[in-house]
Amino acid sequence: MKFRICVSLFYFVFSFRFDQQLYVFIPLIVKFRICVSVFYFVFSFRFDQIIWCIMSNSSVIDGDLYSSMSESEEEDVENSFFEGGESSSSVHDAQYFDDIIGEHVYKPDVPVQFIPFKGLIFKSLNLPIKMYSKYAEIGGYDVRLSTQSRFDNKIIKKKHVICNHVGKHKKKSCDTLGTSGVRRKRNSNSRAIGCEAKIIFESVYGTPDYKVFQFDELHNHPLKKRSNLKKGQMSYSEKEFIVHASTSKIGPTMAHKLRATLRGGYEFVKPKVVDYKNLRRDINRVIGYKNAQMIVNTMNDRRAHYPNYSFEFNCQDDVLDCMFWADEMEKAYYAEFGDVISFDATFRTNKYRMVFVPFTAINHHKKSVTVGSGLLSNESIESYSWLLKAFLKTHGKEPTLVLIDQDDAIKQAVENVFRNSKHQLCMWHIMEKLKKKLVWDINMKPNVFEVKWGLLMKEFNLEDTRWFKDMFTIRDSWIPGYFSDIPMCGLMKTTSRSKSMNSFFNTYSESGNLLLNFMMNYDTAIQKQRSTQRELDKASKKASYKMQTPREIELQASKVYTSTLFFEVQKEIYKACYFVHTHMLVLKMVGKFTLCSTTTVKVILKMNLRHAFTIMMRCGVKEIPERYILKRWRKDVISRNYHFSSVQSDSGDCENVKLVNDSYYSFESCLDIVRDDKKRLALFAEKQQMLLKEFESDYISPGLKSKTDGEVVCKLLGVTIPIPEEINIHVPEVQSNKGSGIKKRIPSAGEVAYENSKKEHRMCSGCGKRVPHNLRTCPERVGAAKSAKDNSVEVR
Repeated sequence: MKFRICVSLFYFVFSFRFDQQLYVFIPLIVKFRICVSVFYFVFSFRFDQIIWCIMSNSSVIDGDLYSSMSESEEEDVENSFFEGGESSSSVHDAQYFDDIIGEHVYKPDVPVQFIPFKGLIFKSLNLPIKMYSKYAEIGGYDVRLSTQSRFDNKIIKKKHVICNHVGKHKKKSCDTLGTSGVRRKRNSNSRAIGCEAKIIFESVYGTPDYKVFQFDELHNHPLKKRSNLKKGQMSYSEKEFIVHASTSKIGPTMAHKLRATLRGGYEFVKPKVVDYKNLRRDINRVIGYKNAQMIVNTMNDRRAHYPNYSFEFNCQDDVLDCMFWADEMEKAYYAEFGDVISFDATFRTNKYRMVFVPFTAINHHKKSVTVGSGLLSNESIESYSWLLKAFLKTHGKEPTLVLIDQDDAIKQAVENVFRNSKHQLCMWHIMEKLKKKLVWDINMKPNVFEVKWGLLMKEFNLEDTRWFKDMFTIRDSWIPGYFSDIPMCGLMKTTSRSKSMNSFFNTYSESGNLLLNFMMNYDTAIQKQRSTQRELDKASKKASYKMQTPREIELQASKVYTSTLFFEVQKEIYKACYFVHTHMLVLKMVGKFTLCSTTTVKVILKMNLRHAFTIMMRCGVKEIPERYILKRWRKDVISRNYHFSSVQSDSGDCENVKLVNDSYYSFESCLDIVRDDKKRLALFAEKQQMLLKEFESDYISPGLKSKTDGEVVCKLLGVTIPIPEEINIHVPEVQSNKGSGIKKRIPSAGEVAYENSKKEHRMCSGCGKRVPHNLRTCPERVGAAKSAKDNSVEVR
């Protein structure tokens, strides 16, 4: 006993904090420790707990992980614990560990430089967590963050990182005959088997440092091979695939199916469906309540770096209330096609039920284009008025004609802000309330309409109906004849364009989106819209048409107008050439006016296009005069006047994206070349493996993470600015707007029965009790009637 005490004291004195003070003597100390371990093995003393305490050292770590214990020493210690001889003390030691840990124990096989030990000091809490994650990854098991305690100043005092098998499986009772209203929880596979492997980090008081407070490295379960560890851990490319799929409204389950199909089978997709689903959970966890602040910061960053980008927002009591944005292309579209616009609200595009309001115009291909968009937390007059003011500030001019529906808030806001514009109500909404037989010519003059309306009201005795009175009072806001003096008034007569645009955006967004996710979906939809625009522009410029007449005016029209408009003009030119029964007014005008006179211009602009072409041809005009060619219908109305920039807020990211896409293209091109040649394919695969090993040798793993961190989330969502620590703008409460609906699932039959069982029953007039039957089905009454019937039969 005295000898053991002397040896212990001698070892403790010469090994105490020597690696911090005298690095020169480290090899000597290591040899001395080995000797002590050998003595321990020979004499089989129960030195287990004393040795571990004595061998605990203190070293400051700045990020490079190392251990002052040598590899040979680790082997000796391990052998002394688990490979003892047949002596009684060895058997007693084995029994001692069996009693404490269990029947089988497993120790991770990890290089000595990654093994933590008690007293090891780190400069921050993230460093030891990364260190232990790396240790677990090499050792062959998974870890997770567990409990923690804090000081009064909220600083973390202790942090537990545990093996994934820590804990015990909770026993649950289940009674299928129970009538309680509690829903049964689904069965799940539990990984908790009572493992006690863990590490605890403790704060060094008065410093930002953390040290290893406790380290339990023994497990009660077999450890995995390093190649099979974290088989379901997702790579960045898979996370990127999930996020990009979500921009096209493809959920995680469908994304997993799509990934498996593209890879050639589910066995080639390591992550499970639940891992795909958990990615969205992790993204929501990182963004959380910072969502509004991040979207405002992102949009402000776009305004600062994107050319001619406009963004306006409004907050009420530090809560995001309204947003409006428009980029340089949307501004260009409004400048050229903003004479007639329409806007309408759509719902269920984000989890806060903020109303999405896109502004729609018609371009030179007669396609709907977006000229600005907004988000509103509510549908009040004040919110719509703010939105229209932001629209006016961005574009600098009011539209000539605005089409809206009969929403009172929108109507009042338009009247307050767009005072110089003509406001037209959607005809479709009004006509839906009338019967089909109440239809009139869309080109009907106002005076004719008023006469026929009066006859209609008299015929069906509708003079005193309030709705018809109101519609007749505001007839100048919905009858097309009252807008005939406004250029391009015939482009839109209903808000169907806005409805169609809303439907288009809804194919890319969903109701559970965060604001950042919604903006990604919006960008994807806009990219699709502009891709269609570019395709139509290219088709119009390269188009070669078959002429239907020998007139030069038709050839000129094919060179000036877009394909969509040219086909309409071509029909009118053809009819003007071969239309025998020309209107007498047109024939009288021939020779009476000159094309240069103002009177002729006014008359031609008001008449039918076919008649206008007839006059020009009869006057010997070979080409359409420039004054009759509207700029908005030209092929080059955009390309000739605007040159859009492709500058992004972070040019480095753009370069990386381009390099990644080029790499994918090069890889796929090489694979297409060697796909059918087995030898060349094997050579290509071999070179790919060599290249992979070369890059892996220089790659430093960031450590095992149970959740996606903020930096990765920002990169996935295309956010180039860091996550803010100070939050000044908060997300709005979930609104209940008129079109947002309610999120209520359909109850099951059991739930319906349970709810009905709690209701108080009505009084049965037969038995006089509150029971779930009535007089007709009352058992007493039915029984009495049956007995009386039986008795009458017996009497007969």
